[in-house]
Amino acid sequence: MSDLASDSTLSGGQRFSSSHIILIAATAALGGFLFGFDTAVINGAVGAMQTHYGASSLALGFAVSAALIGSAVGAWYAGPFADRLGRIRMMEIAALLFAVSTLGTGLAITLVDFSIWRFIGGIAVGIASVIAPAYIAEIAPAHLRGRLGSLQQLAIVSGIFIALLSDFAIASAAGSPSATFLLGAQAWRWMFWAEIIPAIAYGTLALTIPESPRYLVAQGRDDEAEAVLRSIVGGSAHAKVAEIWETVKHEARPRLADLRSNRFGLLPVVWIGIGLSVFQQFVGINVIFYYSSVLWHAVGFSEQSALAITVITSVTNIVTTLIAISLVDRVGRKPLLLLGSIGMSVSLGLMAFLFGTAPLDAAGSPVLQGAAGPAALIAANLFVVFFGFSWGPIVWVLLGEMFPNSIRAIALSVAAAAQWIANFIVSTTFPSLKDAGLGLAYGLYTTAAILSFFFVLRFIHETKGKELEQM
Repeated sequence: MSDLASDSTLSGGQRFSSSHIILIAATAALGGFLFGFDTAVINGAVGAMQTHYGASSLALGFAVSAALIGSAVGAWYAGPFADRLGRIRMMEIAALLFAVSTLGTGLAITLVDFSIWRFIGGIAVGIASVIAPAYIAEIAPAHLRGRLGSLQQLAIVSGIFIALLSDFAIASAAGSPSATFLLGAQAWRWMFWAEIIPAIAYGTLALTIPESPRYLVAQGRDDEAEAVLRSIVGGSAHAKVAEIWETVKHEARPRLADLRSNRFGLLPVVWIGIGLSVFQQFVGINVIFYYSSVLWHAVGFSEQSALAITVITSVTNIVTTLIAISLVDRVGRKPLLLLGSIGMSVSLGLMAFLFGTAPLDAAGSPVLQGAAGPAALIAANLFVVFFGFSWGPIVWVLLGEMFPNSIRAIALSVAAAAQWIANFIVSTTFPSLKDAGLGLAYGLYTTAAILSFFFVLRFIHETKGKELEQM
């Protein structure tokens, strides 16, 4: 990323500090870090929770997925509220909700109140999933927007990694997630409490970055918008405000009704955003990060080994996201999505075959014998590799930039809400699918990966290098 962090020259000849823009975008992406941390931290705790609460597979699936329902709600309302209150104010609200949720989940007495606290945290995740990509797209110059937009996914996968690493460290220090740890609380409760530190950091640092210039123009605060743009694009700030004014100032306050189309129900671009969101989840990526410790334990690995494997997988995800950051503004969005779909189809198909043909133990779980175990691990990590440089970061980049200025926040809300609903469906059904057969589960995810290739081929247009006002 050295080229990203250097000074750059715009087409008009102005020079600006890329490092300044990176710091602004990275601060906004802290919401993505909490997004990843909050959704993945339950991975190390889920087995201990099932024992502690005596939960069935269905009840456990709902508890894990309660955050996803909250995420859909948070995403749905984030856009309209961001257009009223501003992007920075919504970051502050999300940080507060993250802090409240992490304290509550660690103190939960029953699975019911645990689910309520997870729902509240999910609202924060939903807000972050909308605000960060919208803000970064609105603050970034066109030639850096893909890489800066990818910081959202880098933050998400980093949050996943830190959550899983802290789960592993706490479980190792305590002896197991169920064991008593500090202050007499069980280790799995401390896994949730660890999130309070990044939540406070997010709320504090959000106060140090400027408001979106496109939001400021929409509010009639042109002078403030020009001051923000001057620190980003230099001497062309005044002309940029005029350009934004042409696409924003003539529009009424965005409403959900603005997304409707008589022919398709919704504008085609909104349907495409929903399609991207749904396919990103239907390939089953979050099964890897929500349930992988249970999955690998179920097929013969020890509890500690299963947690270690999950941490290694999250590192793989970070590395491949860095690859995406280096390629997205050079290769483009569409080629990376197509390559990712092909790779995911092959790796998921291999997992479906291995799990579907493995012998079953007395409990009905597949037993990966001989080379099948390492082959499944390689296939799972290859799946993460192909997802990590394509559908993981690129979907967030496209959602942040593909919608017109006048409807960006509210259209992104609808697409993100669809993503969380799809995530909820996948996460809630996996425990039951696992009981029915892992070959079936991964066969369904393989089908989604194959269909995603044809979706991109038909409906996705390249946006590399285009200004938001040109979309």
